[in-house]
Amino acid sequence: MRTRTLSRISFGVRPGRRAYVLWAGLICAVAPAILAAQTPGPPANSGEPVAVESRKPAAGVVASRPSNIRVDKTLVLINVTVTDPLNRFVTGLEKEHFRLFEDKIEQTITQFSSEDAPISIGLVFDTSGSMGSKLQKSRQAAAEFFKTANPSDEFFLVQFNDRPELTVPFTTDTDRLQSTLTFTQSKGRTALLDSVYLAMHEMKKAHNPRKALLIISDGGDNSSRYTETEIKNAVREADVQIFAIGIFESFGNRGRTPEEAAGPGLLNELAEQTGGREYAVENVAELPDIAAKIGVELRNEYILGYTPKNRERDGKYRRVQVKLNQPRGLPPLRAYFRLGYYAPTQ
Repeated sequence: MRTRTLSRISFGVRPGRRAYVLWAGLICAVAPAILAAQTPGPPANSGEPVAVESRKPAAGVVASRPSNIRVDKTLVLINVTVTDPLNRFVTGLEKEHFRLFEDKIEQTITQFSSEDAPISIGLVFDTSGSMGSKLQKSRQAAAEFFKTANPSDEFFLVQFNDRPELTVPFTTDTDRLQSTLTFTQSKGRTALLDSVYLAMHEMKKAHNPRKALLIISDGGDNSSRYTETEIKNAVREADVQIFAIGIFESFGNRGRTPEEAAGPGLLNELAEQTGGREYAVENVAELPDIAAKIGVELRNEYILGYTPKNRERDGKYRRVQVKLNQPRGLPPLRAYFRLGYYAPTQ
């Protein structure tokens, strides 16, 4: 069931917001093609980000590709979110504020961007029986998330209880998704893992290079055919960033099942592997604000690009780490990023 998202031939790549690998094989073109990345100013958003004044022009790379030249190169793009101690997004940082490591070996950052490009987003929405009293606030959370969308974004909707169902395929019409959610009823068990698998499969049809899933669920899995190990492996290989809103009962609630108790850890691990985040919620009134915050976070990411010093095409998993050079005058900052990727095999 593993899929590789490591090979792509591209003559004009816009940086995405996930870590993914692009490589070009034999190129026979009549005219040169240009690969360029540029860094516009920090994107505007409603999350009150902390802006750092930029004093240098945008950094980028331009590489011409004459005909009859074999290009044998791997480019890795890592999406990074930076926050301050108050969990506010920090914009306006420059390339020199970042250090990037692959398998503990420092890499040279050749591309740097903070562009707010279109995103392909899948909403994975829990409609199991235990969601009954939480369903209305969950719908409001989805509505707030859609408000942060750009006109070029596209969305699909997977709803799940005993089994997952693709209820709305890719569309730019967010009203259609909200209308579908309006008539949703809660019933049945929770096939969370199966729904993530279905969403990852549907994401293969995405038109935008940047891809993300938003999972809204109230607990662990108790009805899936796929195992945690299978889904975790699929998530590590995929070029999809995962955010999750976990609506959990308090730890003191004796009525929690073992699956529900494991829910926070499962969602957190899925999100962490991809550079996303999991937000645990006990008060459902917080749902709309958290969903809006996730939407803003997707608009405030940096893209770091590099060519790995390890040129082996061995298909092995390579761990990535991003460190920050602390800017003067700011409190300690924290970076969130994808933890690794699989190298190409040929």
